[in-house]
Amino acid sequence: MTNWSLWRWITASAGAVAAALIVGVPTGIVPTSFYQRMTPVLWWNYPVWIANAILSGLILATYVRTQSSSAAPSRVGIGSNALALLAVGCPVCNKLVIMTVGVTGALNLWAPIQPVLGLISLALMAGAFRQRLKGERACGVRTCVSKDSIGTAVPERS
Repeated sequence: MTNWSLWRWITASAGAVAAALIVGVPTGIVPTSFYQRMTPVLWWNYPVWIANAILSGLILATYVRTQSSSAAPSRVGIGSNALALLAVGCPVCNKLVIMTVGVTGALNLWAPIQPVLGLISLALMAGAFRQRLKGERACGVRTCVSKDSIGTAVPERS
C-alpha cells in the first residue's frame, strides 16, 4: 500500500464514503428523513460501520489497474457488506428477521447475535483485502516484451 498511486487513494476514499452511505442510510446510523430506526443505534454499531466502510474502500482500490496489478478477483467484499448491513441494522426493522422469528425473536434471538455478525463481516472483509494485496505482490505482470517480425509486442519467454 505504501506505493499506491494517488488515484488508488482517491478511489479508496470515494469507495469508503459510498460504502458508509450504502450501509449507514438504510440502517438508520446516518439519520435521514427516508428512514426512522425503531431501536437506538448501539455503541458497537459505529466501529463496525466505519471499519466496514474503510475496508470496502481499500478493497475497491485494489481493482484500480496499475502496471503490475493482476490480483485475483474477490466477491467476498459484497457478501461482507451485506452481512454488515444485517449486523448494524435495526433488528425490529428487518422484515426478513421479523417474518422468520417475529418481533420477540428479533429482540431476543437476532439482536444478541448481531455483534458476532459484525465481527464475522469484518474478518471476511480483512481476509479479502489481504488476499487482494497478496495477489498483487505474487503475480506482477511481466514488463519485458520484444517485437515480432511485424512489430507486434510479444512477451519474452524465460
